[in-house]
Formats: sequence, C-alpha cells, structure tokens
Amino acid sequence: MTLPNYEKLGVFYLGREFDLAADKLTDDIVLYDSKDLTTHAVCVGMTGSGKTGLCLSLLEEAAIDNIPVIAIDPKGDLGNLLLTFPGMTGEEFEPWVDAGEARRKGQTTAEFAKATAKKWKEGLAEWDQQPERVAMFRDSCDLAIYTPGSDAGLPISVVQSFAAPNEKILNDGDAFRDRVMSAVSSLLALLQIDADPISSREHILLSNILTVAWQQGRNMTIPEIIREIQQPPFQKVGFMDLDTFFPEKDRFGFAVKVNNLLASPGFASWMQGEPLNIERMLVTKSGKPRISIMSIAHLSDSERMFFVTILLNELLSWMRSQPGTTSLRAILYMDEVFGYFPPTANPPSKLPMLTMLKQARAYGVGIVLATQNPVDLDYKGLSNTGTWFLGRLQTERDKARVLDGLESVAGSTGTSFDRGEMGQILSGLGSRKFLLHNVHEDHPVVFQTRWALSYLRGPLTRQQISELMSERKAALPSPSKKSPASTHPAISTSVESMSVSLAPSISDSITQRYLAVAKPLPPHAKLIYQPGLLGMAKVHYVDSKADVDLWKEAALIVPEYFENTIDVWDECDIHWSPDLEFDSSADSVALYPEISQDLTKYNNFRSWRKQLRDYIYRDVTLPLWTSEDKKVYSTPKESESGFRLRVAQELRDLNDLEIEKLKAKYKSKFQTARDRVIRAEERVKKEEAQYKEQSYLSFVSIGQSILGALLGRKIASRTNVSKGATAMRSAGRVVKEKGEIETAKQKMEQEQEKLHQLEEEFDAEVDQLEKRINPEQLKLKSYPVRPRKSDINVADVALLWMPYARNETGSLEPLFSFATS
Repeated sequence: MTLPNYEKLGVFYLGREFDLAADKLTDDIVLYDSKDLTTHAVCVGMTGSGKTGLCLSLLEEAAIDNIPVIAIDPKGDLGNLLLTFPGMTGEEFEPWVDAGEARRKGQTTAEFAKATAKKWKEGLAEWDQQPERVAMFRDSCDLAIYTPGSDAGLPISVVQSFAAPNEKILNDGDAFRDRVMSAVSSLLALLQIDADPISSREHILLSNILTVAWQQGRNMTIPEIIREIQQPPFQKVGFMDLDTFFPEKDRFGFAVKVNNLLASPGFASWMQGEPLNIERMLVTKSGKPRISIMSIAHLSDSERMFFVTILLNELLSWMRSQPGTTSLRAILYMDEVFGYFPPTANPPSKLPMLTMLKQARAYGVGIVLATQNPVDLDYKGLSNTGTWFLGRLQTERDKARVLDGLESVAGSTGTSFDRGEMGQILSGLGSRKFLLHNVHEDHPVVFQTRWALSYLRGPLTRQQISELMSERKAALPSPSKKSPASTHPAISTSVESMSVSLAPSISDSITQRYLAVAKPLPPHAKLIYQPGLLGMAKVHYVDSKADVDLWKEAALIVPEYFENTIDVWDECDIHWSPDLEFDSSADSVALYPEISQDLTKYNNFRSWRKQLRDYIYRDVTLPLWTSEDKKVYSTPKESESGFRLRVAQELRDLNDLEIEKLKAKYKSKFQTARDRVIRAEERVKKEEAQYKEQSYLSFVSIGQSILGALLGRKIASRTNVSKGATAMRSAGRVVKEKGEIETAKQKMEQEQEKLHQLEEEFDAEVDQLEKRINPEQLKLKSYPVRPRKSDINVADVALLWMPYARNETGSLEPLFSFATS
C-alpha cells in the first residue's frame, strides 16, 4: 500500500475542515501533530456529538504511528477498537451487529450485517481510506481488554499495588507523600470509608504504616497491612502514644473490616491475573505497541475509584522512571472522566491525575480526557492543556463553562482569545463537527471527523468482551497450577501418605535455617517443615561495553533434595535481592518428614558449596540485550520489551528531529517551486483564453499538499495527497496552441517536472524516516554477561526448613513467602 505523506510524518488524520457559514464540508484535510499531544488534550461533547468516534479515531491514529495506549473505559465503548474487519464482508460484521435493530428494519441479521459492511466500506472510501488501512491499524498494535475484578476479559491483579515505589519516588519527598496519600485513599474508598487525610485516624494510621514499610524497602500486601494495623511497627503517631491515638480495640475493629474485604468472595478476582505492570500494558515482549483497554463498567463506584487510582499511581511511577523526551511516548486516555477530576471535591484519583497533567509532558506521556458535561472537569487543573476538541454542547451553562476553560488556557499560554467568536462557533456545531483549539497552531479550526476504521457498534457486554478475549484467556496459565510461594511443583504436593515425625538429628556442623512463618496456621491444620537446600551468594557482574558494574545478591533454593542428580543446583529457584525472614529455631510442635541421609552429611554440604560457585559461573548470567549493530545495550533492570520501547523512543526522538530538519529543508523549496508553477500557469492562461479553470486550480494545490504535511495541521486537497505528478502531467496537455502558447506550455512543463522531482526526492527521504521507529522490527541480540569466578562470593549453603500447613486431607499450604525487590 502506497501511503500518503501525512501517514509517514508523525501526524494524525482526524477529518476535513467544515465551513460553518456555508454548511459545507471542504476538501481540506485536518492533521494533528502527534507531538502536540504531550501537552495533553480534552474532548467535550454531549451524547450524539460524535465524541466517541473522534476519540477512537485518535487512538487508531496513535496505533498506526506505533504509539502505545492505556485506555480507561467506564462505559464499555472502547472495546469497539477490536471490531476491525479488513475484508468488509457481512460474515465479519454479523456476530457484532444488533439483531434487534435488524428486526426493526425488517431484515435478517445476515442482511443487516451485509448492509452494515457495505456502509462501512463506502464510509471509509468517502474519507480516502481503503480496507488496507484497517488492516494496517490491526497489524500495527496488540489490542487487549482487561477487566479488573472480573474474568470476563483478561483478569488483572492489584496485589502488587502496595509494593514499595521506585528510588526516584522514594527520594522525592513530595512525590513520595502523594503516592502514600493516594494509595491509602484508594484503599479506604474501596472500604467505603470517607477518610480525610488530616482528621481520619484510619488514613493517618495506614499512611504511617506504608511510609515506614516503603522507606525500609518493604513491599506490602493487604494481609501484611492487616497484621500491621493490629501491631504497627511504631509506638507513637506524631507526639501521641499509639494506643492513645488509636486504641488497640479500635485498631482490631479496623483490621477486621479490612479482613472482611479480603475474605469476601468478590475480592478474590482482584487477586488473579497478570500483575498491573505498566510496561506490559504498553508493549508486548516482542516490542509491539499495545492498546490496553481497562474496562471498568462492571464495577461499583468505589471499586472503580480504587482501580483508577491504583492505575494512575502505577503509571506515574513508571513515567518517573523513564528518561525525558520531547516526543510522544505513550497515551493515557480516559473516557467519561466524570467524578475522577471534579472542580471542587478531591477524590483519590484527582491528585495523581493532576500530578500527571503537570509533569507528564517532560516524559512524553500524553493525557486525553473526555466527558459529556464540562462541569465534570477542574479547568484550573486543565489550564495547561494544549488541545481542546469541542463538540455540540447541551446547555448554555455548558458552553459558558467551556469558554471559561479556554479563556484560562489562553491566559496561561499568553495567546489571544476572542470569547464572542468562540461562542458563536460552538453554537453552530452539529453531529461529528468539532472545534479544534490547539495552542500550537495559529488559529482554531472547525472540522468534521473522519470515518472510524473500527466498527462503532456501541458498548460491549461482558459476554462480548469474553468472546473477544477467549483465545487470549485460553493461553493464560491456570491459577490452580500456580503456587503462591514458588513455581516448583514440589510445593503443592499432597502428604497424605507422608511419614512424619519429630525433628531429625542433624550435625551441628551443618547450618540449618528456618523460614519464618508468615501466615497463621489454619484451624485443624498441623505445622510441618519440609527440607530443602539454601545457597546464599553475592555475584559481581562487570562489562565495559554495556557499562555494567553491578553486585547482586541471590538466594538459590532447591525446594527438595533430588537424589541421583549430577548437580542439585540445576533444580534451584533463584530469588534476586531477597528479603528472607528466618526464625531462630523451629516451632516446638512442628512435625518433619523423613529426609534423605545425604542431607545429614557435612561433606555433601562442602561439595554443594563448590558446586554452587560452578553453577553460578556456568548458568547464572546477567541477561542483557543489544542492538544488532551493538551500538546500544540494555540496562540490568530492563526487560526485552522495555529495552525495545526505550530504543524505539530514542529513534522516535531522532525521527522527530529529522522531520523538523526536513520541514526546514523543503518548506522554502516547495514554496518556491509552487510559485514558479503558478506563474507559468498564469502565463499560459494569458496566452490561451480558453484555459480551463479547473486544471489551473489542480496545479495550485500540488505544492500545498506537501507543504501542509510538513506544516502539520492540514493538507489542501484530498485528491492530491500523493498524486501530484499525475495531475501535473495531465493538466499540461490542456495547452494545444502553437507559438507563444507552446512556449508557455514548455516552460510550465519544465517547472512542473522540477516540482515532480522535488516531490520524489522528498518522498525518498520520508521513506527512510518511516522505517526507524517500529519497536517490533528492531533487531536485537541476547547479550548475557557472565561473572568471573573470583567475583562469586558464596556466603552460605544450609539445610533449609520451609513451614507448611497440612490440612485434614493431607494437602500442603505454604506458610512462608519470598519477598524480592
């Protein structure tokens, strides 16, 4: 597919200009520079204004431009992005059309689907979009619908959401306090506790608990929060004793309320699924950009607030860990922002949203907020928002509210603002007509939105979401096959027939370690210690090419002893930067299984110590990645997908710089070439009175099509985006006269050919730019860094006792956890 120039220059195709005075759609294509979105955007329009179609088109353009998106969907409309049918056949549309609407039209579902497919194909064609562009969108990104608190779509776990934030936030006092306050507020909102951060005992207690834990680098889970509510790691709150500030009896009641939340059947779904990892939400392992749709229509108001706040905090933490950029790195889109960013109240979601609006520009994260009612938005918070898409509004009060917001933006940016003119424009907007006010452009423009590539069938039901995600869910590992403690199969074995006894006799020369019991023993269960091997080591990785000089601590655990194995460490699980808690001795009532005699011989432990050093040297490398030309290397903390995302962003920055150079290089050249063509055409017109005005106008538009693409907002003619040379050659044949007319014709054709050559030169350079920034196409190589033997310090090899609860049926449940950072 030959792409028009705008498809290659980092601009989004939104629609065409609309002449309100003439009530007529023009041929002027409206483009939006993707970099402008780093100053954020807001879209306002009542039901039926076309707001959803515009916003989905914006996300489609971002995907085509390899820009990932996290989209919060309170209504269920955004799943329409998955309804893309390049074949444009009735069979593709039939499962998704409304059977009830088909009956109302007197058609079968198949007939209605066929008519809908025809309508979509014709609609796309009217806006110069072919089915190939639908395929391009679908192939450009990975699309996924997540349903927190439900298994309708892809489940997502929020257990890790109380993990300690990264170092940048820990070292930033304001950012750290904001993170603590919003995390506590979101949890209390889920508990339906209306807690003021200053006066609420619950809020202050939880804030202190998280502050202490996170400053110590400890990750917190809800069970650990429940335990520390009852026994906080401090004795004073401010200047008051803990029991005076929050008596033990009251703390227990508060802990019970949190525990009831954890124990409720509905909360179990919040603990399942893949972790809420922003990097994985933005890009696949292979580097393909993603549109991750967070569907929350099924949740209660308190659950929505909890999840949105958690998501915003995670995105904020990820954002602050990224290097700065002036290009668009990712988009956060929220549909129907009502209640999450109000002008007066302060829900938990408002603080992280406001922080992102203030800081995200420096990291290349664009925020797009949409709402039906202008009164839903805090316009003071949006005073620095650079782009406003304004559609049809419901009341004069709504219009006044929008004008107030625009006036505030104009005041903060120092731009001129004509309130009367804006008000008149807003009053004349109809369906799919929007006023685009962009502070990066000289003046606002009214346009009609293009036809969406996706089939806009309306909100999806949970069953429809389940159907769309069925293949993805089938590929997920079953929760029943996972152990909460380890991936090793020995963890969850039954011991119904296991012979148990008191502690075996072990030589004092063998070090024994007892993992701390981290969970209460269930009723009617017995405490049993299972044996394993523990190796503690410190490894130094050094590589000058990758600029790595790193010490890493590791705990290598073999959950059980495997006899007749050449190297027992081949069966180990590695836990990096472990925070293991040990008890000084075993519980006196604990039972033990029979253990291999090999685990009672000191010489074996000496051999295993030597084998551990050899194993680490041989198999425990630091996994890094490098580009094919080895010009850039990943950092030790980067995954493959994260490395691809970073390199792609660096290429995008370079690409944007080259585009700016390209604009500067060709702007004057095209202007000069166009002016020469126009003068030559005028000469021909003088010599030939019958020269066709239509042909003349086609020549004038040629240079403008290229110039428009370079300048960003619009292209003059939809029919001359990439076919200028054909128009020039055909128009040149109009002149048939001899003599002076022939001379003028030859001069005009010479100027046309120069413009044609300039266009080809321009296209060649654009083609080179286009190939750079798709992260999935980056050719990477694995680059493992191996430690030197002298840089491996084995601290200890011990007999490890791991506590389990054995229930009445004989199955085991681990009572320990491995906390790593």
